[in-house]
Amino acid sequence: MFNKLKQFKDMRDQAKQMKEMLDEVVVVGSGVGGKVLITFNGSHEVLGVQIEEGLEKKKIEEGVKDAITDGNKKLQGELMKKMQEMGGGLEALKNMMGQ
Repeated sequence: MFNKLKQFKDMRDQAKQMKEMLDEVVVVGSGVGGKVLITFNGSHEVLGVQIEEGLEKKKIEEGVKDAITDGNKKLQGELMKKMQEMGGGLEALKNMMGQ
């Protein structure tokens, strides 16, 4: 029973570490040639939005869609790097879960 409690505490500590690491990752997605910028953190929270003045509604809509897509691609790459740095990505997660 104590072993299970220790595993639970270890998992909780690692989850806290992971959240802190995710909050440090910041990427900027770009759309419409850089006229729309959306900043995300590793938890997929939007930290900021910049839209160049004078854009028409249709261009803004297109730019937001493109910036989100671009930001998500960049974020995936950054998160994969971080997981590898933390000890092998999915293998580390499996080991953490005791499988």
